[in-house]
Amino acid sequence: MKNRELSEEEKKDIKYMRAAIAQAKKAYKLGEVPIGCVIVYEDKIIGRGYNRRNTDKTSLAHAEITAIKKAGKYMKDWRLEGCKLYVTLEPCQMCSGAIVQARIPEVIMAAENPKAGCAGSVMDILNNPEFNHQVLVKKGVLKEECSEMLKNFFVELRVRNKAEKEQRGKACE
Repeated sequence: MKNRELSEEEKKDIKYMRAAIAQAKKAYKLGEVPIGCVIVYEDKIIGRGYNRRNTDKTSLAHAEITAIKKAGKYMKDWRLEGCKLYVTLEPCQMCSGAIVQARIPEVIMAAENPKAGCAGSVMDILNNPEFNHQVLVKKGVLKEECSEMLKNFFVELRVRNKAEKEQRGKACE
């Protein structure tokens, strides 16, 4: 099969997902689950965030929440109409709720989250017809790259946790 030419929209999606991946790598360096997010308005990144739950000691320090806060300050409004949110992993229930509340019209995500995703995997908060706002969702942009980063992180985490457990066992002897 021949490679087809990417559309301008696909090129932009890749460009901005790469920016979200750069944010995820910041989380990775901190030992956090590598999730990154950027929010784009009129072809400009206006909000960035990465996972910092352990670093900040709060369940609220998700990439999307941080990016939404920053974008709101830029827009001088809680409504982020006209924005696109790019995220490396499918949003959870909290972040999906924040996306709906912020009136973000479009979410572009890389990897799906079969254990906690709320953009269609476990449930679909972003497109619940009972809410006053629904979100266009595009899945799979740079999915393999983001999935691999997450997989590597969890492999390393298991190795690190095993080593720490063995160290604690030796200290008790």
